[in-house]
Amino acid sequence: MSDKKPLNIGLVGYGFMGRTHSNGYKRVNDFFGDLAYRPVLKAICGRNSERTEAFASQWGYESTESDWKALIARDDIDAIDICTPNDSHAAIAIAAAEVGKMVLCEKPLARTTEESLPMVEAVEKAGVANTVWYNYRRIPAVTLAKQIIDSGKLGKVFHYRANFLQDWTISEELPQGGEGLWRLDAAAAGSGVTGDLLAHCIDTAIWLNGGIQDVSAVTETFIKERVHTATGEKQAVTIDDACIFHCHFNNGSLGLFESTRYARGHKALYTLEINGENASIRWDLHDLNRLEFFDHSDEGKVRGWRSIHITDGDHPYLDKWWVPGLCIGYEHTFVHQVADFLASLTSGEPCHPTFRDALETAKVCDAVLASAASREWKNV
Repeated sequence: MSDKKPLNIGLVGYGFMGRTHSNGYKRVNDFFGDLAYRPVLKAICGRNSERTEAFASQWGYESTESDWKALIARDDIDAIDICTPNDSHAAIAIAAAEVGKMVLCEKPLARTTEESLPMVEAVEKAGVANTVWYNYRRIPAVTLAKQIIDSGKLGKVFHYRANFLQDWTISEELPQGGEGLWRLDAAAAGSGVTGDLLAHCIDTAIWLNGGIQDVSAVTETFIKERVHTATGEKQAVTIDDACIFHCHFNNGSLGLFESTRYARGHKALYTLEINGENASIRWDLHDLNRLEFFDHSDEGKVRGWRSIHITDGDHPYLDKWWVPGLCIGYEHTFVHQVADFLASLTSGEPCHPTFRDALETAKVCDAVLASAASREWKNV
């Protein structure tokens, strides 16, 4: 029997994110053996009882619930993990915090800053552990980029660029709303690519380069009407299909961000580049185990971009995985976040990004949408 302390997980939602989080809980102790806690898949909650039961059977959850309020009321649940559409994040998180449950919430924190702030206040008032699943921070190459930046190797930063490109909503026949397509419905999602994809880019940018001061943005909705799955009727589409914004960071650098679901040929292209006075860094999700680095202090005749293969044991997280030269993938970022969350319960330190950290991303997203609507610069 394990001598680790059990941490009973109550998961709300059985979709894509429910799978990634569950995999993180199941694998973490296999590879991070020094953790004091052991996640227990105690209960899964979902609206469709047949799918909830099937998920519980596949992933090994001990029990099921059909109402998140019943899940939160259970004495045998220590932590609530929210993997639902954005419109229900706030109610679940606040209710969980009020009864002393730890809360892990899928990104974005909520649909708006106004919705997010009471969530922050609730977890801080209750003093419960909390984190938001901005998982790209925990790709080892991105974590290494953070270490390089913090070491001062880049010097003064001048530019930060990021884009996140997809192509899955180009068809006019694609409906909006419902269990599978709620991201196209503003009532459920809050926004389109801004809250879904750019939120990732913004969180990473704030983590790597500091806060954002002001923004100027443009958005576009290319398909103006889609059939809504709830009514069967065509309705106006009110999410943003594409968004481009530029900004000033608090450190004086300029930022340029782009996201779209209309970039044919790109399924999930997330790239970032940072240019400093002494060095530059760039990274591409399609080659997630590599970090490109340019150091101007290199001797001129050998100066150029170098490609660092992030697989060695002295790279972030990788001492827990395979031998040098062998790669890890997207799913490992969630294992890393679970590991860091469990470690934080022992250390007493917050597991970033916390709800308060994620509130800053929400503020930027709101400013971006307000700027696009007014065609004016907006302070964050």
